[in-house]
Formats: sequence, C-alpha cells, structure tokens
Amino acid sequence: MQRNSNHPTICKIEKVVDETPTVRTLTFSDDVLSNVLPGQFAMVWIPGVNELPMSVMVSEEKGKAAFTIRKYGEASTALYNVKVGEPIGIRGPYGNSFRIKEGKLLLVGGGTGLVPLMRLLTGIKPSDDVTLIMGAKTQSEVFFEDYANKLLDHNTHQVIVATEDGSYGQSGLVTDVMDNLCQNTKFDAVYTCGPELMMSKVVKIATLKEMFVQASLERMMKCGVGICGSCCVNDDLVCKDGTIFDGKHLLSKSEFGHTHRNKAGILEAY
Repeated sequence: MQRNSNHPTICKIEKVVDETPTVRTLTFSDDVLSNVLPGQFAMVWIPGVNELPMSVMVSEEKGKAAFTIRKYGEASTALYNVKVGEPIGIRGPYGNSFRIKEGKLLLVGGGTGLVPLMRLLTGIKPSDDVTLIMGAKTQSEVFFEDYANKLLDHNTHQVIVATEDGSYGQSGLVTDVMDNLCQNTKFDAVYTCGPELMMSKVVKIATLKEMFVQASLERMMKCGVGICGSCCVNDDLVCKDGTIFDGKHLLSKSEFGHTHRNKAGILEAY
C-alpha cells in the first residue's frame, strides 16, 4: 500500500551523532524518506511539543534517512534532545527538487543548510567538477567536511571551509569566498542553502555573472501543505512552490533577503 504523505508515520530514532556542540544528526529507518529528491523536506512531529520542517539528510545505510538539527528554539531543541529508541512523527516528502546540471558546479552552504546540498552531491555525475563552500562561525561548528570529501571522492573537487572568526579554513563569509572564485571562474550551475541573507548574496553574485543559480529557501512553516501561508515570499508559498527556486525568480520578489514572517505571521526585517 502506498503511504499517504499527509498522514504522520511514527519512526524510532536508531542512532544519534553529535556533529558539533550544537548540532546532531538523528538516523531512523524509512524507505520513503531515504529516497527523497535533493531539496525535498519532511514535517517532523516531536510528541508533546510541536511540528517543524526538516530537510532530509542522506544516509550511507540502505533504507535509512536522517535529520540534522541545530538546537535553537523550543521545537528544534526538543528534536535535538530526542534519544535512541524514542519516537518522532514524519509527514512527507514535500516540495520540489534541485535541477542538477552537468559540468562545473558550485555549491554554497551555511550551517544546517548543508543538508540538502549533501543529498545533491549524491546525484551528480563522476565527470562533474564540483566546488563546495561551507560556512560556520567558528572551527567547532564546522561539520560535514569529511563526509563531503567522501561523497566527492570520484570527482574533481574542492571543499572550502570559511569561518567567520578565521579560526579554520578561510577567514570570512562564504559569499566573500564565492565572490573571489567567480572573478576568474565561470560555473555551469550554482546551488545554495542556508541563511536567507547569505543566499540572497549568492543569488546576486551568480546572476551578475550570468550563471544558473537555484536556492533552497528556509521559512517559517506550520503546515507544509500550503494552508497556513506562514512560509510565503510575496505570492509564492515555499512549501508548495519550492523549496527550490531559480535565482532570477527570487530576485523579482521584494521580500527575498529583506523580510520574513514570525510565528504570528507578521513581517519582520532581517
């Protein structure tokens, strides 16, 4: 019987991995989410707390999927604290996916925005030349560097880490690194996920250089199915029309990179 993506499925956490002092990856068995397309997401229910959207992390184990969480608000901290053997509810998958092009590819990620980019790496061809820029505030918050190199083992590639405090890798923002790279290199496609201000800069740089670019947006989501309207960017619903959007489309939206909605649905500036 085919699963109804709008009905929660209960899964038990099978493994917990601490990525950094504030980030954990929770692994569970689920044949549907283990095969989602790069960029798709699930709504995750933490019993007794809340439900929140999560990109689906790729797993090396067949039939398993994962969520990588940074503890921040009430719901994300509760999910972060779920232990092995404890249940969560999942709905989905929802959303569209990246259009993976061939050739010279650039991926730019910040924080847990690296999750959909890791899954994207599993869909590229061995002949592709891939550059991944990953950003963190400090060295202790860097994660997925080794895993990214492993996923790209058969590709010509480079993984560049940028830390805001200069404690590891290149000093500064991922957008600074990207801007420098794009002075002399033309990429066939650029993909990004992370804080919206970061993605806005990535999209602007790529568009200025006339490069194809897509971004995976992260917004407040209460339903995941287009009912609540919390995730809208102007007249687009991120959960239904995205989460992946072409850069030129995003630059036509006055709210992208400028405003977002809080839990009450009120527009706030970034």
